[in-house]
Amino acid sequence: MKRLSGVATADDLVHRKFHRLAPNELWVTDITEHPTREGKVYCCAVMDTFSRKIVGWSIDSSQDTHLVVNALDMAIKARRPGAGGIVHADHGVQFTSWAFTSKIRDAGLMPSFGTIGDCYDNSMMESFWSSMQIELLNRKKWRTRTDLANAMFEYIEIFYNRQRRHSKLGYTTPIEHELRFTTTPIPA
Repeated sequence: MKRLSGVATADDLVHRKFHRLAPNELWVTDITEHPTREGKVYCCAVMDTFSRKIVGWSIDSSQDTHLVVNALDMAIKARRPGAGGIVHADHGVQFTSWAFTSKIRDAGLMPSFGTIGDCYDNSMMESFWSSMQIELLNRKKWRTRTDLANAMFEYIEIFYNRQRRHSKLGYTTPIEHELRFTTTPIPA
């Protein structure tokens, strides 16, 4: 544990090595924002680096600790990971909060934080946000927060996890990739 500007944070346990051989060994997380005519919508997502599947997410009109804790809570409840997995994030105040790091530790997982101001330390999440930006967010002007939140839900749950093929996964979808490498299906 190290201190950074008075905030206790964990070390970088990933060092830009995102490839994993099994599910739930490494999750990466981040927040994006996008405008609507009513105001901004914030989305926090948690990705399993093994399959690139978004295993938890949360959408809200404010970017606070509840946003990131809700996304992590969804991932933990859906995946029921064993002890020892890593949750990697940046040094945003939401991620370095007591509530978020406590949620990680209570699940038997280990927090990890990349270096400050270095987008490559969480490049898998940045790549996901870039895809979402190109394939969904920038395709139209969003009228309401609800319209955008519903579109984000459909993008993550219907398109990205179930239909979008990835070259790094042998042109399979995240769900197909997990099913190929497990004898018992991982909860969707």
